[in-house]
Amino acid sequence: MSSNPVQRFTRPRTTLNHARRASGIARTAAAAAAVLALVSAALPAQAAPGSRDPGSPSGSQPSSALQSLRAPVTDENFYFVMADRFSNGDAANDDGGLGPDPMVSGFDPTRKGFYNGGDLNGLLEKIDYIQGLGTTSIWLTPSFKNKAVQPEDKSAGYHGYWVTDFTQIDPHLGTNAELKELIDEAHSRGMKVYFDIITNHTADVIGYEEGARAGYVSKDKAPYRTAAGAEFDDRDYEGKADFPRLDAKTSFPYTPVLDPAEQNLKVPAWLNDPTLYHNRGDTTFAGENSYYGDFFGLDDLFTEHPAVVKGMTDVYQTWIRDFGVDGFRIDTMKHVNDEFWQQFGPKVLSYAKQQGKDEFFMFGEVFDTSKSFTSQFTTRNKMQAVLDFPFQDAARNFASRSRDARQLETFFSLDDWYTDADSNVYQLPTFLGNHDMGRIGSFISADNPGADDAERVSRDELAHELMYFSRGNPVIYYGDEQGFTGPGGDQDARQTLFASKVPEYLDDDLLGTDATHATDNFNTAHPLYGKISELAALTKDHPALRNGAHQHRYASDGPGVYAFSRTDAKDQREYVVALNNSEQPRTASIPTYIAKRNYTLLYGDAAAESKTSADGKLTVTVPPLSAVVYQSSGRIPHSKRAPGVTLQAPAPAAATATAPGDNGRMQVTADVDGSSFYQVTFQAQTAGGKWESIGTDDTAPYRVFHDVASLNPGTALKYRAVALDNSGHTSVSRTRAASVPAPALTIQQPKEGSTVQGNVEVMATADPEKASHEVGFERRIAGGEWTPVGVADDSSPDYTVVDDIAALQLPDGTKVSYRATMSSSGVSVVSGVRTVVVGIAAVPQPQSVTVAGDLNDEMGCPGDWQPACTSAFMALDPTDSIWKLTAHLPAGRYEFKAAINGSWDENYGQGGAQNGTNLVLNHDGGQVTFRYSHSTHVITAG
Repeated sequence: MSSNPVQRFTRPRTTLNHARRASGIARTAAAAAAVLALVSAALPAQAAPGSRDPGSPSGSQPSSALQSLRAPVTDENFYFVMADRFSNGDAANDDGGLGPDPMVSGFDPTRKGFYNGGDLNGLLEKIDYIQGLGTTSIWLTPSFKNKAVQPEDKSAGYHGYWVTDFTQIDPHLGTNAELKELIDEAHSRGMKVYFDIITNHTADVIGYEEGARAGYVSKDKAPYRTAAGAEFDDRDYEGKADFPRLDAKTSFPYTPVLDPAEQNLKVPAWLNDPTLYHNRGDTTFAGENSYYGDFFGLDDLFTEHPAVVKGMTDVYQTWIRDFGVDGFRIDTMKHVNDEFWQQFGPKVLSYAKQQGKDEFFMFGEVFDTSKSFTSQFTTRNKMQAVLDFPFQDAARNFASRSRDARQLETFFSLDDWYTDADSNVYQLPTFLGNHDMGRIGSFISADNPGADDAERVSRDELAHELMYFSRGNPVIYYGDEQGFTGPGGDQDARQTLFASKVPEYLDDDLLGTDATHATDNFNTAHPLYGKISELAALTKDHPALRNGAHQHRYASDGPGVYAFSRTDAKDQREYVVALNNSEQPRTASIPTYIAKRNYTLLYGDAAAESKTSADGKLTVTVPPLSAVVYQSSGRIPHSKRAPGVTLQAPAPAAATATAPGDNGRMQVTADVDGSSFYQVTFQAQTAGGKWESIGTDDTAPYRVFHDVASLNPGTALKYRAVALDNSGHTSVSRTRAASVPAPALTIQQPKEGSTVQGNVEVMATADPEKASHEVGFERRIAGGEWTPVGVADDSSPDYTVVDDIAALQLPDGTKVSYRATMSSSGVSVVSGVRTVVVGIAAVPQPQSVTVAGDLNDEMGCPGDWQPACTSAFMALDPTDSIWKLTAHLPAGRYEFKAAINGSWDENYGQGGAQNGTNLVLNHDGGQVTFRYSHSTHVITAG
């Protein structure tokens, strides 16, 4: 690849939410705002209990100087396991009682897409093995009864995502009683059991009179209709009891039908009502359809409907009550409307606490690497946590790819996006790979094709060291402790720990062992099993390494040392963690809180003792591809007085040209004098209201991103900060005034500079999004006056209009510009301008165009970044002069660009720039279509 001029950034298999990024949530970082009735004095933040006006900046001791939040779950060690692929404890249930035909029972141990035989009894029998890793919580993939086989997909429901009965364990995995036995045994050992749950879809049972698995029909083209035939926008009724009555024959763009044999297949019975589904066809995971479309035919529930909210809430409250489940991982959270989570989350959590589950914990799958977006689910949407996909991306870049250590500094500095009054980043489950994107062992093997086994194991251990020593709750994906790899994600990352008969698995080259998948792999002497156990034991003995404040300390320029400290607010001992991602020993002088103090080595191969200098720097040498941990010999010296604290001018946290953001939040930053251990509580006030806590930050730089999306534009705000030192002294900043920004409108299509003819669809999004928005569009021809186009659109989240430019009879080459407009609470908003060209003559076309990137291997090429690979060649569509290629790709995050005429001599990246930056595709899996225009040199995927 040395001849490749590609800018190789990340290729971790994670997905960004293109559905929300370029659709109903205007953004690069957008999100749906909470649709709440507001009292003018009410703040959208949750007030901390007992918080009061801290008074003047006199240094008095206000009770509102809070400690940084540590929720009950900040020190779990998760073991994420697919029951069908772990251990076969009962061969009698292999076929689920459905007989020997694999296309009926779904059981075929020779095929990776079918049930392989693992079950709950297998988990119970091997629970010592699981606990030996230091596991405190077992997280099960969905285990409810599934449709055993969906013939259209030529595979089985072994994974648990094709549910037909939400009240019963899948017979292939065991019984409800066996689940209860597993949970009881785990509880007796001090371990918890988490369920992976689904709230937005069921198995593929509903068909359409118009044809199965049909293409998506938008709400603009076919609005929902009440049973009486009146058009309505469902978003106007989200979270409300007066949702219109629907009729299966008239309310939807497709007419839902059920096979007579399956009319009562689903349990509970309310799931058999076809009017409780969206019935709009298959999603493409982009725009509006990412919320309303069926996932490859799976019946997509009408989560905006109160009956669905209540039904799903009741289902999962039952599992808490009857089985003692300790928490939920929630599937596909980003594909569900925010209002669902704003009801479901608090209700389930409250119920769990009523059942004595004070540590009940829920975290969602938000397949995205932007913290400004993923954090919206824990702040705006009231959920406790999300899986830390951004961490997975950063960890792979550091440990597997040896990227610039400063990338980790930037990554951790953005943790403040998660800080609010009742949650923060310390609650997030962190992970290195999973059943969708692939394993950390697979990534390391792909990123380091020339590495020997020792190097690959070292990189794997380094990734786990970063995960265990940094903030968050580490997750081990079953099999990673045995060095499992695989060529990709999805089925290729779901090997069995018991002896496999799947030919594709038998070819895998495992890390740290000569074993293959032809034998059982429960080897507690495996180096990775031992390393993970060691890390779990160390963090148990030193809990500050699990939930102490995570303070950035040092980052090399390029590959090398990244260092941070962990400090428990009560114990006040400082732990310094230094990790080296280079292949040579590196020495660094790391800032600390304490000068002239001995630090003792707790972990790693380094000097047993090191003393800080007069300016508080600790000099350490870290071996290649490894980590060291030092502990201070005493607590941080007591501060003699409160530090001075000054608030910077609060500003909207909107996206910029270089970074994603969220226009529905205000960035509030405090500068604190001194360099000791401090905690800063931020407070906000609206006119006539009380001061309310909006979050406490325990690491510099100190800041929060206050969610103001539910407040009207122009609402006056006041902010202040209360600093707390490590001796209990406090100081209060002077107040700063601000106001809620107006929504930001963004034209999403047509593409800038594109050639247009006939009907032009113009689409805009708003940030923050609200169901009450109404967006109009205007057109300007050849620099003339702006004139309205069509009628205003209030059918959020995508706002569209179709402009018939053919009727204008404009000559070729005419420039036509569009913009979107709206009025929000008396504030006028205008988007940027998007200009297109009418009927430009076709430009000379190249001989070939290649989608060249780290997705070429998945396309059937001999390797990645292959500009001459014919499998990645696009085809020219003469009707619009656009080059196109449709490919089926597994879920993941890919980078690509357009290579011309089979070489890198001419190539185009972001924005059509020659030799430009790679484009990024964050893909949920399935078909994706690439388009390239040689007139603009812009290549897109969607």
